[in-house]
Amino acid sequence: MKSINIEDFKVTGKVDLSKLPTKLAIDTDKDEEEEALDKVQLKLSKKQDAMYAHNRHAFLICLQGMDTSGKDSLIREVFKEFNPRGVVVHSFKTPNSTELEHDYLWRHYLALPEKGKFAVFNRTHYENVLVTRVHPEYILFENLPGIEKVEDITPEFWENRFEQINNFEQHIAQNGTTILKFYFHMSKEEQRLRLLKRLENPEDNWKFSTGDLKERERWDDYMKYYEEAITKTAKEHAPWYIVPADDKGVARYIVAKVIWEAMQQLTDITEPELDPKVKANIEVYREQLKG
Repeated sequence: MKSINIEDFKVTGKVDLSKLPTKLAIDTDKDEEEEALDKVQLKLSKKQDAMYAHNRHAFLICLQGMDTSGKDSLIREVFKEFNPRGVVVHSFKTPNSTELEHDYLWRHYLALPEKGKFAVFNRTHYENVLVTRVHPEYILFENLPGIEKVEDITPEFWENRFEQINNFEQHIAQNGTTILKFYFHMSKEEQRLRLLKRLENPEDNWKFSTGDLKERERWDDYMKYYEEAITKTAKEHAPWYIVPADDKGVARYIVAKVIWEAMQQLTDITEPELDPKVKANIEVYREQLKG
């Protein structure tokens, strides 16, 4: 899929999702998509091994999208060739009682990747300016000073959150973590078909939730808040990529290629060399092991 240029998906200005495609007009089949992804996967796995050993850089991969947009399956397919020691996936759900005793970014700080590793956030700190805007009553559970009722949540409150998120990302970027953020841009019709498939296929029934239908009713609100969140937090040190998600194979390839291109920018990554004293005595150690 040489015709795909990852820069076409990078956010560089104000976002209007209604003008962006949910499916690319390219002629590919499933076999071609899988072959293209396989090639990138192999390159990623080799580079990841070197990064793990180098132990200076880290990657934070942020995945956002509406229900059924393909985040879970993408994690499985894109990262399956990675060394398991070097990648950790975090799926953030409704904050528990312990997490609510801290500020909203606390649990995300705890999940940040160690040096040499990848962390994948499946749903991210952006839920705090997405779901909470559609359902502002959730903010009341945070027990914040001056917020006693929904009416106390002002536009300034949300602007402060965007600034806090930008500061959070700038801080970790300046300390060696490469941040890549992906929004899976799926059409409402495609979501309908995927939800229907979950109901019609007994093996997928467990994935269905009535909550998906309730959130689907607020589709337009989510689109509005996604546009604002992405626009206000797309930075060079923490870029957003809007990935057409109606075709899962193409979406996986785009994400893998973006990650690969970002890893290519880390030109200082090298495999660590054996200690000179150990290297000079390799034959001695071999003889000891043969005995």
